[in-house]
Amino acid sequence: MSMAKQLPLQFVFRANQTFQDFFPGANSSVVNHLQQCVAGNGEAFIFLWGQTGLGKSHLLHACCHEAQQQKLSCFYFDLALAAGSSVHLFNDLEAFELVCLDNVEAIAGHADWEQTLFNFFNRHRDLGHKLIVSSRTAPKELPIQLPDLKTRLNWGLGLKIQTPDDAGKTAALIYKARRMGLEISPQAGRFLLSRANRDMNSLWRLLDRLDQASLSAQRKLTIPFLKQILD
Repeated sequence: MSMAKQLPLQFVFRANQTFQDFFPGANSSVVNHLQQCVAGNGEAFIFLWGQTGLGKSHLLHACCHEAQQQKLSCFYFDLALAAGSSVHLFNDLEAFELVCLDNVEAIAGHADWEQTLFNFFNRHRDLGHKLIVSSRTAPKELPIQLPDLKTRLNWGLGLKIQTPDDAGKTAALIYKARRMGLEISPQAGRFLLSRANRDMNSLWRLLDRLDQASLSAQRKLTIPFLKQILD
C-alpha cells in the first residue's frame, strides 16, 4: 500500500474547528482568501502567519473540512511533530489536492526536512494542487537554510492574522461560547477579559473550564457565578 493511501487512516480532522466555529472579526479577508483557495477560485499557495494562539491551526483544519465537503482529497500535518516523524511522510503526498502544513518554522535548519519539503513543493505545484502553510513569522523572516526553498515559500499569497483588540476578544469569546452552547452577556465577557490572561489560547482554555463548571452546577454564566469560579 502506498503512503498516500495510508495517510488518511492516520489523521482525523478536529470536529469543532470549521470555518463556522471561527470568529473572523478583523480577519474576514483572510478567511475569504482561504475559502477561495480551497474552492479553486483563488491563490493555489497561501502562507498564513501570525502570533501563536490566533487560530492558524484552526483555519488549516477548517480548510480540510471545506475540502472534504467539496469531495477533494486533503491532508493536514503539524511540522512541529517532524522530529518524531520520517521525511518519508512526504512520499506520494503530492497526490492530495489540498495539503495544509502547520508550523513550517519547525523544520528550519533541518537539512533533510528542508530538502524534502522543497522536492514535495515542486511535485505538488506541477500537478496544479493547492498548498497552505502556516508559521509564526512572515515567510521572508523564516530561518530556512535552503535558498531555493526560501524562495518557494515567498511565492505564495502571504496572509497575516491580525491580533484582535479587547472588543474583538470579547466578541470572539461570546461567539465561541455560543457555539459551545453557553450564553455569555457582553458584560460577562468584558468581566472575563478583565480577570483572565488576554492571549487567545488562555481564553479558550478558560471557556472549556467554564463549560465544565456550568454543566456540573447547571447554572448560567452570570458575573457572580464567574467570580465564584475564578476565585
